[in-house]
Amino acid sequence: MGKACSADLRERLVREVEAGESRRGAADRFAVAPSTVVRVYAWYKQSGSIEPKKQGRPPGSGKLGPHRDVILEHVKRTPDITMPELAALLEAKCGVKADPSTISKFLCAAGYTYKSAAGVGTRAQRR
Repeated sequence: MGKACSADLRERLVREVEAGESRRGAADRFAVAPSTVVRVYAWYKQSGSIEPKKQGRPPGSGKLGPHRDVILEHVKRTPDITMPELAALLEAKCGVKADPSTISKFLCAAGYTYKSAAGVGTRAQRR
């Protein structure tokens, strides 16, 4: 995924177009692609802001998002459950096949860490 251009550059592009310069002319002047100027200016006209749109997937989306409550309930009930066990449980209960590493990343994003003490591992929620 690309990086948003700086607020300073976005402001200069908008000012240039507002002053009457063509989008292609502004792109040449600031050494950016014409499509960048078109998108920045269109977003400015639509929202009134030069701030870039939020990047990335919305929270709660993805394969495991709709099953968040089921997963977290099982982890709270059985904190020492392994990822392969959780994957099998998820497939049996919800019909969703997910790799154990995907479930682990999901739990980390939900605020859980893996704690290991004396060879026994449990998941604990971050504070």
